[in-house]
Amino acid sequence: MTSETKGSRFQRWKKPLTIAFFLLLIVLFTMLARRIDWSEVLQTLSEFKVRTLLIAGALTLCSFLVYASFDLIGRTYIRQNLGWKQILPVGIISYAFNLNLSAWVGGIAMRYRLYSRLGVSTRNIAKILGLSLATNWFGYMTISGMIFSSGLVTMPPGWKVSTTALQGIGALLVLASLGYLAACQFSKKRAWTIRGMEINLPSLRMACLQLVLGALNWSLMAAVIFTLLPSKLDYPLVLGVLLISAIAGVLTHIPAGLGVLEAVFIALLQHEASRGSLLAGLIAYRAIYFILPLLIALVMYLGVEAKAKALRVKKTAA
Repeated sequence: MTSETKGSRFQRWKKPLTIAFFLLLIVLFTMLARRIDWSEVLQTLSEFKVRTLLIAGALTLCSFLVYASFDLIGRTYIRQNLGWKQILPVGIISYAFNLNLSAWVGGIAMRYRLYSRLGVSTRNIAKILGLSLATNWFGYMTISGMIFSSGLVTMPPGWKVSTTALQGIGALLVLASLGYLAACQFSKKRAWTIRGMEINLPSLRMACLQLVLGALNWSLMAAVIFTLLPSKLDYPLVLGVLLISAIAGVLTHIPAGLGVLEAVFIALLQHEASRGSLLAGLIAYRAIYFILPLLIALVMYLGVEAKAKALRVKKTAA
């Protein structure tokens, strides 16, 4: 069977399978909602201390700054003369829109628009974007490989992926991360072109920086959730469940992973804490990590657009 035949069959089945998957999600979310004690959810939300919310907010700020710094690596990578004061706002705005409105809107379209205003070429914008994506998922592979292979996350009975299988997946992810580092150090071929996009291997030093920043961002995301969930839960367990939910969110293509994150956390942690307290913490997490940064990023974006418009008017008048 040729690759073209396989591709045509995949395209033929892709739409009905996607629809079936979404219908299954709706059924699962409806069943989950019926089993939630909503009075407990509201009570837990009302009992959050200001100190807890401030800690979660501070961790969120740190996470956004770390993610935005991915683009600082990109600046070094493309050797573009841009200051950190120009790059960090682009990263923060893009990340907020990416989280809430999908990668196409935030990670791609927003970056192209903002970086083009800073005089960055389309080719270099693509390189910054590619390096940012690589940093995020390289960090994910490394930290999830360590967490999964350690056996800290126990899968519920009846799940298709058992705890042993998850440990095997973790080991493979660790090997993949080591393979990437080895390629950055020893590979003689440093550039590939895939579908018109040029991919260049960074140096080992830059790859190690990618690893640290990518893993740190996922760790900070988990720290925000950990702060808002019941105190009896262990941080490594919360981190592991977040990493599992991230893959589920990518597979469903639902903006912000809405409902997917909650379903995975409740399914994996309901034997550790009540469903109501878990859902309350995740609602607070969405408000602090998703909604609030999006509102701030929108104001920042409008400010950038207003400044750009003022500069155009000034040039026209001159």
